[in-house]
Amino acid sequence: MSPIIVSLGNPLLDIQVDPKEGPQYLEKYGLKSNDAILAEEKHMPIYDDIVANATVTYVAGGAAQNAARAAAYVLPAGSVAYIGSVGEDDLKQTLLSANEAEGVQSAYQTQAAPARTGACAVILSNHDRSLCTTLRAAEMFSPSHLATPEISELINNAKYFYIEGFFLTHGIESALEIAKQASSRGKTVVLNLSAPFIPQFFKVQLEELLPHVDILIGNESEAEAYKEAAGMGDATLSQVASTLAAMTKSNASRPRLVVITQGADSTLVASSAASSSPANLSKEDENPKTYPVPKLAADKIVDTNGAGDMFAGGFLGSLAQGKTLNESIEIGHKLGQMCCGQIGPKLVWPKESVV
Repeated sequence: MSPIIVSLGNPLLDIQVDPKEGPQYLEKYGLKSNDAILAEEKHMPIYDDIVANATVTYVAGGAAQNAARAAAYVLPAGSVAYIGSVGEDDLKQTLLSANEAEGVQSAYQTQAAPARTGACAVILSNHDRSLCTTLRAAEMFSPSHLATPEISELINNAKYFYIEGFFLTHGIESALEIAKQASSRGKTVVLNLSAPFIPQFFKVQLEELLPHVDILIGNESEAEAYKEAAGMGDATLSQVASTLAAMTKSNASRPRLVVITQGADSTLVASSAASSSPANLSKEDENPKTYPVPKLAADKIVDTNGAGDMFAGGFLGSLAQGKTLNESIEIGHKLGQMCCGQIGPKLVWPKESVV
C-alpha cells in the first residue's frame, strides 16, 4: 500500500545519558534541564565526551521520525513514510533498522562522505530532558529530493503531511513546497512547533508556513515563546491558541486546529471554527476545549524524552484512521504516557492495542 502519512524532519540518533549522571553534564555544558537547542561551538565536545565517559543508550530519534513511528503504531504496516537527510554511515543503518522494525518507510536523501548522520545528546535528570542537537547531514537536505520519482509519488499519494518545527531552521523551501501543494489539493498539513527557539528565532519562517497549516501542535513552553515573540503581553494560553487558530489560512474550507499539550496536566485544543467534522470541535464543545490527561504514577515515569512526539504521532495516526478529535487526543495521551515508561522515544513492543 502507498503511505497515507508523510513525515518530514531531521533524522537523528539520540545518545541518552543515564539520569543519575545527567546533572553533571548539564552543569559542564551550561544546558537547561528541560530544553531543546542546536549545539553551539562550546557544546560540540559533548558527543564524544558522553560516549567515552557516561552510561549511554542509543535510540533512533528526530522529532518527526519519532512521530512517524508513533503514527505507524496505530495504523496498518506501510501507512507512514519519513523523509529526511542522512550520511552514509552506521548511524543511518541504525535509523533504517528502527524504522523498518516499526513499519515506517524510510525515504532518506543520503549525503556523501564526509557528511555524518545527525546526533542529539539527551541529558536526563529527574523527569526532565535536555536535548542538544548537531544536525550534520540533516541540514544538507535539498528540495531536489522531493522531485525524484520515488519521493514525488509518495507525496502525490499521501493525504496527511507532518512537518517538525526543527526542519524550519534550514528547510523552509522544501516545507513550503510540500505544504502549499498539499493545501491546494485539500490535504491535511500538520506542523509541530518542536521547541521554544523556533517561534523565538525562526518566527519569519514559521509565519510563512502557517497559512498552509491545518493542525498546529506545540507545548506550553513553545506557546509561551510564541506569545513573547509576537508581543502578546499577558495573553493566556487559551488566547494564544485561539489567536494562532484564527490566523490567515490558504485552504479556508477547513478550520485550523491548534493543539497545546501541557505535560501531565491537560491538553488544550482551539479551532478557528466550530464544526461537526470528526477532525474538529463539535458545536456543543467549548472552544478552546481542555482535555484532562489521565494520572500516571511517578514510578511509571522512566523518561519523558519523546513523549510529545509520540502524542503527536498517535493523534495524527488516529485522525488518519478516521477517529474523532476526542478519540484521537485520547490515543495521543496513551502513546505519550506509554513512551514515558521507556528509555528514550520508544513504545512498547510487541504492540499493545490503544485504539
